[in-house]
Amino acid sequence: MITNAENASIERGGEADLADVERVLGGDVNAFEGIVRRWQGPLVNMAWRYCRDRGRAEEMAQEALVRAWRGLAQWRREGSFSTWLFALAANVFRSELKRFPTMDVRIEDAPEPSRGAAQMTDLAMKQSSDLVRRAVLALPMRYREPVILFYFHEMDVSAAARTLGMPEGTVKARLARARALLKRRFPHLEDEQAAMVHAEREA
Repeated sequence: MITNAENASIERGGEADLADVERVLGGDVNAFEGIVRRWQGPLVNMAWRYCRDRGRAEEMAQEALVRAWRGLAQWRREGSFSTWLFALAANVFRSELKRFPTMDVRIEDAPEPSRGAAQMTDLAMKQSSDLVRRAVLALPMRYREPVILFYFHEMDVSAAARTLGMPEGTVKARLARARALLKRRFPHLEDEQAAMVHAEREA
């Protein structure tokens, strides 16, 4: 759930993006630095979800920013700049992984998180979370991408659909399929599954 403060922050960021884009297109190339400061971190995090390699994620994010720089005039202002940027980045990351694939593990081979004690240590909770994330990364790309955007980047279905360039119904169907695959492979992840279903209904 996005708070009022977060909404205000997003709106301010959107205004700043628009102002910087206008300045860049008007000839002030230094204005692009503002876009880099706001979006480099989120793009690196997004890229890391695709490849699980920090160095490669930074390179992929940098390439996405370069593509954004070259294609600023293509932003039609029909949606937010961030949606356009993330859609562009998703295409860059997808193309990069096709050229140089990562060593993905099949979901059937991903280790299952063990059901811990009622009072888990911070380390145990982190390890369980890491295993869940690895399980998500073992999903086929067509299911992995909606999960990354919806759950890890907290986009709603509409924003995820715009980013991926597909109908909202397709995104919902792929999220449901992803949940089913994870539930079949990891039947102990009941709490996580319940949270995912609740989040999707709220979207």
